[in-house]
Amino acid sequence: MPQTTLGQPNAVAIFFFFLFVAITLGITYWAARRTRTTAEFYAAGRSISGFQNGLAIAGDYMSAASFLGIAGLVALKGYDGLIYSIGFLVGWPIVMFLVAEQLRNLGKYTFADVVAYRLSQKPIRISASLGALSTVILYLIAQMVGSGSLIKLLFGLPYELAVVIVGAIMIVYVLFGGMLATTWVQITKAVLLLSGATLLALLALAQFGFSPTALFSSVAQKYGDKVLMPGGLVANPWDAVSLGLALMFGTAGLPHILMRFYTVPDAKEARKSVFYATGFIGYFYILTFVIGFGASAIVGRELISKIDKGGNMAAPLLAEAVGGTVFLGFITAVAFATILAVVAGLTLAGASTLSHDLYVNVVKGGQSSEEEEVKVAKIATLILGVIAIILGILFKGQNVAFMVGLAFAIAASANFPPLIMSIFWKNFTTAGAVASILTGTTLAVILIILSPTVWVDVLKNSAPIFPWKNPALISMPASFLVGIIISLLTKEENAERKYEEQKVRTYLGIGAE
Repeated sequence: MPQTTLGQPNAVAIFFFFLFVAITLGITYWAARRTRTTAEFYAAGRSISGFQNGLAIAGDYMSAASFLGIAGLVALKGYDGLIYSIGFLVGWPIVMFLVAEQLRNLGKYTFADVVAYRLSQKPIRISASLGALSTVILYLIAQMVGSGSLIKLLFGLPYELAVVIVGAIMIVYVLFGGMLATTWVQITKAVLLLSGATLLALLALAQFGFSPTALFSSVAQKYGDKVLMPGGLVANPWDAVSLGLALMFGTAGLPHILMRFYTVPDAKEARKSVFYATGFIGYFYILTFVIGFGASAIVGRELISKIDKGGNMAAPLLAEAVGGTVFLGFITAVAFATILAVVAGLTLAGASTLSHDLYVNVVKGGQSSEEEEVKVAKIATLILGVIAIILGILFKGQNVAFMVGLAFAIAASANFPPLIMSIFWKNFTTAGAVASILTGTTLAVILIILSPTVWVDVLKNSAPIFPWKNPALISMPASFLVGIIISLLTKEENAERKYEEQKVRTYLGIGAE
């Protein structure tokens, strides 16, 4: 069985880690000098081009769950790991054709701007914040736990100290540089991740004469033909459909992704962003498939699951097997950079919800100066950073896959239905929107708690109350249904009148910032 140095301090990894942090802190210093107004803090002054934003979206989206998690799933479970890759990817056409342009033309800083455009501000902002913050915090916990485990393996540091370091660096990015720093950190990380993953896939394929067929044959020979067939991970077809729905529609409801469409100058650049992002992300997911099977064939499942039960270290182990400790150092530092960039994006999305939606539009009734709003956003960043560190430490050793799944399920059930109905349905009302958000959030959370992932795996009960691991197939249609029924029962003439004005702005961008 191949041996590994993973788990011992790696000088190359430590060098690359400090190099990345130094470069990104330099970016933050540069951005801090250009960040004064709210538009600059939340939306980088709307100065990012479609190509740059496409790279940044890819950087935001290709999280540790994508790079380490999917490669590990493919390595240990075979073909079914592809469900996650394809599910994550298929969400992008929905974003492109249904959400990107409308969001850029109607909103200002958060997706709640769009839902509240022609409805009553306070009830919408409060309920939308609930969905947005639940999604952000669950996603944050998953990233923090991943980073703690990674640094522990990399530097030999205690897990708790590792989580504190990640939290502190991320707070610095967002606090001083706002969206401009976060965008450039994400672009830097996307370039590093795409080049690192490309090199890793090529070195793995080189062992098989650059023939993917030879690679797949080798895996099938080792673990049987079943590896190349569906059913290894999701055996229940209903569960597979439910997971697919969460991944597809959840993408169009993730606050930190939706927020990126405000950083471009106009709707045309917003569409371009999605076009480029889809290309980068699609290419990346093809690579994770090669990396996963490569790890399975070259490293072997035994060592992968011995180092990490969930298979999250498959990519770093493959890097060491094909490129030695230097390449292992580079890949682990890139994986860490991945976590930092995603955590910064999530924190900014959470801070904008707390300051822009709750403080300015609910507490202050829309009457607040720019200086005050930026100040509150910075306080919110600090609070969120501390919460992320505490939760990251509390969830030590937990399987975080269900948290990412739950974040997507809440995004698909609580955020996506009201967003779509407020844009495209004239008779949608405030009461309908609030009911839709609350139904989606509570149902998704309750069903996940009663599902095998929490009820059996975490709470150690013998059998789950809800049989599927993913609740989206029930919680998302329920959110739409409740929103439609309540809207039909509560007419809102003012909202209907404003719909025509909204339509003009949606399609022509007249009045958009």
